[in-house]
This record gives sequence, C-alpha cells and structure tokens, in this order.
Amino acid sequence: MAEYTNYHDIDQDQLQKDIEEIRDNIGAATIEDFNHLLKVERWGRIAAFIGYATAWIPGINIISAFLISTGNVTRWANVAHPVLHGAYDKVPGVPFRYTKKGFAQGHWRRFLDWTDWIYPKAWDMEHNKMHHYHLGEKDDPDNVELNMYWLTESKIPMPLRYVIVLFFTTVWKPAYYAPNTLKILENLKKRKLKLPEQESFLRLDAFNPMTEDGKSLWTKFYLPYFILRFVLLPLPFLLISQEAFFSVLFASVLAEFITNVHSFTVIVPNHSAGDIYRFTEPHKTQGEFYLRQIMGSVNYKTGSDINDFGHGWLNYQIEHHLFPNLPLSQYQKMQPLVKEVCEKHGLEYRQESVFKRAYMTIELMVGKTKNLTVDHI
Repeated sequence: MAEYTNYHDIDQDQLQKDIEEIRDNIGAATIEDFNHLLKVERWGRIAAFIGYATAWIPGINIISAFLISTGNVTRWANVAHPVLHGAYDKVPGVPFRYTKKGFAQGHWRRFLDWTDWIYPKAWDMEHNKMHHYHLGEKDDPDNVELNMYWLTESKIPMPLRYVIVLFFTTVWKPAYYAPNTLKILENLKKRKLKLPEQESFLRLDAFNPMTEDGKSLWTKFYLPYFILRFVLLPLPFLLISQEAFFSVLFASVLAEFITNVHSFTVIVPNHSAGDIYRFTEPHKTQGEFYLRQIMGSVNYKTGSDINDFGHGWLNYQIEHHLFPNLPLSQYQKMQPLVKEVCEKHGLEYRQESVFKRAYMTIELMVGKTKNLTVDHI
C-alpha cells in the first residue's frame, strides 16, 4: 500500500502554484474545445433520435429505451453541466445559446436546450455555487452522509435499507435533485428577506401542489419535463397506431429509470465513501481549497472520448472540482498532469472503477461506513 504525506504537512502554497501552472499551460478554451462539445452533443442526439425512431416497434423498444436514456444523460452531464459552468463562454464566436447566460434560459430555450426534472436556475445555485465551493461541508447540499442521516440513524433493518437505496437510484432525479435544488433556490430568497430557511427537502408540504413551494416544484420542475417526455414526444406516434403510441410511452418510462440509475452511478460516488473527507469549517486559502477538492473527490477510469462519454465526463471529478469552468476536452489533457502533482506532494489521487465506487457509496448510504472528518488542514 502506498504511503501518503499527512495532509497537514502539505505545502499548500506550492500546491496552489503547481495546480495553477497546469491550468495556465493548457491555456484558454478554443474553438477546437467547442467543436469537441458539439461532437459529444451529436452523439447524444443521434442516440436519442435512433431510440425514438425505433421505440414504436414492440420487442426492439427495450434497446430503444437505452438509446433514449443515453441521449438524456448526455444532455445533462455532457452538455448542460459544462455549459452552465460557463466552460465555453470565452470561446471566440461561440453562439449565445452555448453560454451560461443563454443556455436553457427562458421557457423556449429550456425546452430546446435542457428540459429536465431540474430547473436550470435552481441547478446553478445548488450545484455550481453551493456544492462546488462548500464541498464536504455542512453547507454542501450534496453531502451524502448528512443527507442520509434519516436512514442511517433510523431503526430500519439493514436489508430494507439496501432496498430503499436501490429503489432511490431509479427515481433520484425527481425525488432528490428537483426538491433539493428548489430548497436551495428558495432559501436564497428567504435569506435576503431574513426569514427562516428550510433545513431539509424531505417535507411532505414541499411536494404538495397546494403549498407555495409545492406549486413551484410542480409548475417549474415536474410538469414541463413530464409533458415533454411522456406526452408530446410519444403523441405523434398515434399517427402510426395506438400500439405504437404505447410502445413509445413504455420506452420513455423505461428510459427514465435507466437514466436515473446511470446518472446516479456516475455522479453520486464522486464524493461519497468511507475514504472521502468531510470538513467541519470553510477553507481559508486557495491552496487549502485545491487540497480539499483532491481530498474530497474521486475519479473513475479516464482516457478516450468513448469511455468518457459513457461516464458523462464525471470521471474527471478531481480536475473538474479544481477548475469547474473548463471545457470537457481540457480535462483529458489536465488529468495526468494533476496526478503527477499529487504524486509530487505525496497526495493520494483516488481513481477506481465506477462500479467499485458505487458499491462503496451504497455502503455509506446504508450506514455501514462513514466519511473521514477534518477541520482546517
């Protein structure tokens, strides 16, 4: 087993210089980086097109569901994610719709760019701001260990806990991401008005369309996506037959479950397992910030576009958390260099199979393991 330097002994100033030197040497985003995004986007669109084009055929529509799901995951992980981080904002001549200010903004662009269970403005606040700059802290809305206290501290038998978690993976986007991102957005408004903030998204009234929060959840999050995915897209197939319509509807529903499992598998294990750190206080310096991103993140197998496409480019989580606003293609260049810097400083660079990390995450979610905890480093 490799020996690693005590985190408290890391020269944070030198680490900062080394990490930022990598970014500076790679340089600004170029039209080649943007063209790479367009290629990845085309792959997702082709998969979705073939999926819907064949979904009306009984017997084939199970394969169609996988293709529809691939297009769905691509739209979120490979396109919306980097674009809403502003990864392509400074590319000369980039179309406005591929910038942070233009992507999925307004009713029509949301339908065209990224119709999902998640409201883009809420995602920006929850993920781009709170998660990335409070990683592993109490204020990190995606802190899995804290979010699962209701289960790990309960008296629910262990076998049933596994069943609950496995079911959760099939519905986690509407069950978790939608209400949690809404909670963050609403708390921002409440903070400005000096009103009490919501502690948890796990409240029945948050899902009740008769309440203010419930109304927002249904009108801004659930209904737009539901109408598009399960009404408008299958509807034209009635021109073929009623059987064709229901075949497409079946494929759409199955694709939704596959999308949830796929996205859960590549997203949640990035920061959750017994060897990942939580932090009791905010970071104080930029060097400490970089150190925490390495301590609190894990990569999966990296390399070719095909491999990275399947992982949603979330297999470069360490590099992404160091510099969230870089294009997808630059993470491929940066990854081996960041790994070398970690070796230079005696830092553990976690990189393992996505399936092994998913198993480790489930062990954390049911309460078999816990995160490691430190304060300032």
